Amino acid sequence: MEIEPLRVVIAEDSALIREGIARLIEESGGTVVAKVGDGEAFVEAVVAHRPDVSVVDVRMPPSQRDEGLRAAIEARRRVPGTPVLVLSQYVERQYATELLADRAGGVGYLLKDRVGDVREFIDALRRVARGGTALDPEVVARLMVREGADNPIAVLTPREREVLAAMAEGRTNVGIARLLSITEGATEKHISNIFGKLELPDSSDDHRRVLAVLAYLSA
Repeated sequence: MEIEPLRVVIAEDSALIREGIARLIEESGGTVVAKVGDGEAFVEAVVAHRPDVSVVDVRMPPSQRDEGLRAAIEARRRVPGTPVLVLSQYVERQYATELLADRAGGVGYLLKDRVGDVREFIDALRRVARGGTALDPEVVARLMVREGADNPIAVLTPREREVLAAMAEGRTNVGIARLLSITEGATEKHISNIFGKLELPDSSDDHRRVLAVLAYLSA
């Protein structure tokens, strides 16, 4: 599965994982312009190379906590709009929320296990590079679960919830239709119903509509 000839920076402290990700990207047609092992070097690489997209691990030296996430946020501050796909071993709702806080698009948050599905990983990388959003289904599931009467999606049908989850992952109408084995027309109708029931502003821009949905689910 080939992607556009993207220029990519990789930040991962494990040399084995770093080289594995680099190989996947290069075999899919991308070019890795820098491979680094800590947050500071990552920010410097982004500033120096201005990559089309970067892949960065959340937990990096020295504390192995959230240095990678902080570096991603700093890189986007230094190079506004630079696309970043963050990888994590665990689902951390706060990380996803912080990453999306600037509402600028070009962000992704995937579990590391998802990299093993090459097609899914490359598809997420492509969406982020284009300025879109790519959230791991597990992260979306956490955002959508809320107990009690204030659950915002209680008004949706089961199918509408499936469509909403796919939207929150950053999938296009075509992608949603293919994922759920429904027509594009049915997809559009479900999305229209979702926007109406949740009182969200309609938009033809995939990134803006995903952010609107995520903002609603995270409220």
